Amino acid sequence: MSAATSSLRAAALADRAGLAARHPAVFRPLPPSRLVALAIFAAALGLLVFGLWRLEFSPGRIAGGFEQLLHFLGLMVPPNPGTWSRTLLILHGLAETLAIAFLGTLLAAAIAFPIGFLAARNTSINRIVQFLSRRVLDSIRGVDALIWALIWVSVVGLGPFAGVLAIMTSDIGTFGKLFSEAIEAADRKAVEGVTSAGGGRLHGIRFGVLPAVLPVMAGHLLYMFESNTRSSTIIGIVGAGGIGLALSEMIRTLEWGVVSFIVLLILVTVAVIDLVSGRLRRALAG
Repeated sequence: MSAATSSLRAAALADRAGLAARHPAVFRPLPPSRLVALAIFAAALGLLVFGLWRLEFSPGRIAGGFEQLLHFLGLMVPPNPGTWSRTLLILHGLAETLAIAFLGTLLAAAIAFPIGFLAARNTSINRIVQFLSRRVLDSIRGVDALIWALIWVSVVGLGPFAGVLAIMTSDIGTFGKLFSEAIEAADRKAVEGVTSAGGGRLHGIRFGVLPAVLPVMAGHLLYMFESNTRSSTIIGIVGAGGIGLALSEMIRTLEWGVVSFIVLLILVTVAVIDLVSGRLRRALAG
């Protein structure tokens, strides 16, 4: 440290009182809210470090895993659907996956539609019904679709029927929450207009709330169908039907060319559904 720098630092320390008087905001103690925020950040950072240590996070293992991943990707090139009969079987599984996603999404939306009105503050019967409806939706939504698939496979056996029930059950909680939030966010002016014209509570919901939320609900349904197409692939691995079952079998028998073909087929299907549903959502919003 140079002599000039030392002299400037000494002068600044000597004039600390003057600096505090001229710049009170800099020397002001941190408010309690800022201290709480810093404490939360420090706790989150400590939890992150502890989690990485406890779960044996290792850059070396990641590097080794990437090397293994590249090896598998090399085995998957080029994609190979195999025999014609196998290709037909894969396409049948894809059609089954789409049917599972469509039926499960539609049934879940139909069941969640009235529950959404019971869970919304502005349309529920009373606070107790609203509270219980929300807790039921939270409980259903707290269980992943894969767990529901394992449950329904145990109940009704292997096959696409269990997949439809798994998607339906999982989406009831999601749709109920989304529908209730859309209902609560609806403009109250339409309801007030119906009420001022002599309409009752049900008339306000039918002619005031419903026309405003139906396009939003339809948009949610289209998005969930797209999402459930991917979910149906995963739950098929546990025996709930669809193309996931074929994918699991090809991975088990190490037929990586067929695995690559199935993965590409799923990606193309999801991309097409995303394109179509996106245009439909924009049309509904417009």
